[in-house]
Formats: sequence, C-alpha cells, structure tokens
Amino acid sequence: MSQTPQQIEAEIEAQRAQLAGTMDALAAKLDVRSRASAKAADLKDRATTDGGRPRPDLLAAMAVAVCLVVAVAVWRRRG
Repeated sequence: MSQTPQQIEAEIEAQRAQLAGTMDALAAKLDVRSRASAKAADLKDRATTDGGRPRPDLLAAMAVAVCLVVAVAVWRRRG
C-alpha cells in the first residue's frame, strides 16, 4: 500500500483542514462572551413582540407570579 507523494500531500492537506475546523469549533465554544451575547439576544427575541414590546402572555404570567409571592408573604406573616 505505498502512496505517491501527491496522495500523501493531499492526505496531509485534508487533515490540516479537518484540524482547522476542529480548532475553530473549540475557539467558538470557549468564547463565553459571544455565546452569552447570542443567548441574551435570543431570549430578548422570544420575550418581545416584533415592535419590541413585552409579549402580553409573559406580562400576565409575571403578574400572576407577583400576586402569588405577595399572597404567600401575607399568609406567612399572619400565620
């Protein structure tokens, strides 16, 4: 199974390309600031309407959560 010099060079180039892709993927994974920014942008997009206002269903859920916290606090204070 002897290879020609051209085949060996082609194999080396393919391995270099694969290694470069692996290094890029690792660098992207280790870039915490960019990943956090992307996550924040994604959450903002999901939590707002196209006009940039908070979604009404999320506002209602937050209002219910606040009411529950206040009710539990009052109940515990009296009990």
